[in-house]
Amino acid sequence: MALNYIWIAFFIIAFLVALFRLIGFYFRDFFADSLGIIFDKADAEVFSKIIQSIFDMAETSVTISIYLIGIMTLWLGIMKIGERGGAINLFSRAFSPFFKKLFPEIPDNHPAMGSMVMNFAANMLGLDNAATPLGLKAMNELQSFNNKKDTASNAQIMFLVLNTSGLTIVPISVLALRAAAGAENPADVFVPILLATYFATIIGLVTVAIRQKINLLNKVVLAYLGGISLFVAGTILYITNLDPEKISMVSSLAGNFILFAIIIFFLFLGIRKNINLYETFIEGAKDGFKIAIQIIPYLVAMLVAIGIFRASGAMELLIGGIKSLVNLIGFNTDFVDALPTAIMKPLSGSGARGMMVETMSTFGPDSFVAKLAATFQGSTETTFYTIAVYYGAVNIKKTRYTVTAGLIADFAGIIAAIFIAYLFFH
Repeated sequence: MALNYIWIAFFIIAFLVALFRLIGFYFRDFFADSLGIIFDKADAEVFSKIIQSIFDMAETSVTISIYLIGIMTLWLGIMKIGERGGAINLFSRAFSPFFKKLFPEIPDNHPAMGSMVMNFAANMLGLDNAATPLGLKAMNELQSFNNKKDTASNAQIMFLVLNTSGLTIVPISVLALRAAAGAENPADVFVPILLATYFATIIGLVTVAIRQKINLLNKVVLAYLGGISLFVAGTILYITNLDPEKISMVSSLAGNFILFAIIIFFLFLGIRKNINLYETFIEGAKDGFKIAIQIIPYLVAMLVAIGIFRASGAMELLIGGIKSLVNLIGFNTDFVDALPTAIMKPLSGSGARGMMVETMSTFGPDSFVAKLAATFQGSTETTFYTIAVYYGAVNIKKTRYTVTAGLIADFAGIIAAIFIAYLFFH
C-alpha cells in the first residue's frame, strides 16, 4: 500500500512542480520580487522533457531487463547447483550453535531452528526463491509455541530484524544490474556491500539483544561475532593503508575472485553429491529467465515515475534541500544524490531497484553516486515488505518494536554504506 501512495506522489508532485516552472517562465517578471526563489528554475520546455523522459525510461527498462535475462539465468543456474549440492545445509551446520544462543526461548531440537538457519543461509547466498518459503515455514514453526498468537514473540522479532538487516554474501541482482548498465567492473561494489550489510546486521542484532536482555558476551556468540568483526576490521584497515587509486582495483579483484571461487565451490559440492550439474543448472536457469521477464512491469513503472520526478525538477529540489542541510552541518555533499535509493529501500525493493537504475542512467554506472546507490541497494532489506509478508502469514497484528529495530538496522546500514563508499570510491 505504501508503494502505491509513493508511486502516485511521484506523478502528482512532478506535475505541480512542472506547472510552477511553466507558469514561472511566462510570469517570471511579474513574480520576480515576491516569488523569485520558486521560479528560479522556470522552464517553458518542462512538459516536453517529462514526456521525453517517459519514453526514454520505458525503453531503458526493457533494455536492462533483456540484458538481465542472461545474467539472472546464469546466476540462478549456478545457485541451483549450490542449493542441490548442500550449500544451505553447510551454512546451517556452521551457524547453528550461534543461533541457539540468540533464540533462547526456542525448545531444544525444535524444527524452527533448522528452518531459520536455512532461511538465513539462503538469504546470504542470494537465493531469494528458496529463502522466502523457508522463512515463512520458520515463522509458522515459531508461532506454534507463541502464547499470544496475535503478538510477535521475542524469537519472531529477532528473526525478522535479522532478516530485514539483509546480510548477503552474494548480491546477485545488484551485480547483474550494474553489469546491465555497462559498469566497467560490476563486482567492485561487492566488498563495500558485504561490509555495509555486516554493520546493519550487527546493529540490528545488538538492538534486539539489548531489548530482550540476551547476553552477547557469551563465549559462543563472541567467537562468531569476534571472528567476523576481526575480518571486517582487518579489511577496513588494509583498505585505508592503500593508495586511493589502488582501492577500487583491490575491491574489484577481491569481488571477482570471491564470486568465481563461489562458483567453483558450488560445482565441487555438486560433483561431491554426484548430481547432474548441467541439468541442475538448466533447472535453475529457467527460474532466472522467468524472474527477469517478471521484473519488466515493475521496472517500467518505477523508472518512468522516477524519470518524471527528475525531469520535472522535483528531484533537484529535494536533493538541493538535503544538500543545504548537509552543508550546514559541514559535511561533503557528494553522497546526497544517491540517497533516494536508501530512502526507498525499506519501503520497496522494486522501488529502490528503480532508483538505483535511474541513478546509474543519470550519473553513469561507474560514478561515485551510482556505486553508492548500489551499496545502499545491497546493504539492507525491504523492511516494511518483509514484516508485512512474514507477520501476515501467521496473522500477527501487534509487531511490538520490530519496525523500530528494523529501521535502526537500516539506518546503520545507510550510514555505514556512505562511509565505506567514501573509503573505496571517493
